[in-house]
Amino acid sequence: MNDLEKPCRLGCHDCSPFYAAQAQQGRNCGPRDIVVSRLAEGYGETRQSMGLGANNSVIEVFASDESGSWTITVTTPNGVTCLVASGQAYETLAEALPAMGSDA
Repeated sequence: MNDLEKPCRLGCHDCSPFYAAQAQQGRNCGPRDIVVSRLAEGYGETRQSMGLGANNSVIEVFASDESGSWTITVTTPNGVTCLVASGQAYETLAEALPAMGSDA
């Protein structure tokens, strides 16, 4: 299965009017626990990183070290999680910051 099929196979659904527009653009939304469970069971993906986005949304990156598949999700404060991107060839990097005063 390719990553273009992932949102459809996850069986997610719209849970709020705010995400209706995103869902119509190919983004799928659902309760966080269901989305996370399906990423783990269907793709072997686990959370690799997270951060706080606009409007207190949580941005998370899930990935599989075994297959290299990855998914980026956004979860709103009310628990609705939307898939926003997915792909292949995920790699974990630990790069040092460039020295102060040097171009990156």
